[in-house]
Amino acid sequence: MQSENVYIGDDKFKNFLNHYNCPTEINEVKLKFAGAICSPNVNLRPTDVISSLFGENKQPRLQTKDEANLFFKFFMGLWDEMFSKIKDNNLLLPKAVNGCRDELIILCRQRSRQIECGFVEGFWGGLEKLDIPLFAGELINSLSDLAEAYYVLSQKLEKMNKEDDNIFKVIVNMDKKANEIFSFLIEHLVLPKFDELNKQVN
Repeated sequence: MQSENVYIGDDKFKNFLNHYNCPTEINEVKLKFAGAICSPNVNLRPTDVISSLFGENKQPRLQTKDEANLFFKFFMGLWDEMFSKIKDNNLLLPKAVNGCRDELIILCRQRSRQIECGFVEGFWGGLEKLDIPLFAGELINSLSDLAEAYYVLSQKLEKMNKEDDNIFKVIVNMDKKANEIFSFLIEHLVLPKFDELNKQVN
C-alpha cells in the first residue's frame, strides 16, 4: 500500500543518495521499486528493497530516531511515486539523450543495470521462483535479454574507432521495446490484481 509520503524530486533525491553513499543510481532505484511493486511476492516489504540498494551489511548507520524517520520518509516518497506510475501504467525508462561514444557507453551500461539490477531484481524480490503465468515469466526473461543486449552494445561501442549515428537509433528502439514490455506486464499481470496489493510499509 501507499505510505502517503511526498517525493522530494530527483535533484534532492540524488543528493540524499550521495549523502548516505548509496551505490545505486537513482533511475536504478526507481526501476527496482517499480519491479518490487509489480512483484507477486506478497512478503516483500519496502524496507527489504531499500536495504538491498546498499549491499549486504552496508546499510547506513542512522544515529537518531528522527534521522531514521526522515530516511525512510524520503525513500517512501519515491516508493509512492513509482506506485502511482504503476497504477497509471505509465512506467517508462528515462528518455535517452544522444551523445558521444563514451556517453552512449555509459547510457547502455546504465540501461542494463536499470532493467536487470533494477526492475527484474525488484520483481523477483530475492526469490528464485515465483508463481506467475507463463507469459509473465517470458516477459521477465525478455527484459533480462534486453539488459544483456544493452551491455553487449556497450562493449561493441568500446571497440569502435568512429562515431556511428545508427547506434543511438538502436538504443531508442531497445528502450521502446522495454517500455512496451513494462506496459504489457503491468496491464495483464499487475492491474487486474492491483486492489489486492498489500505492500506493507514497515
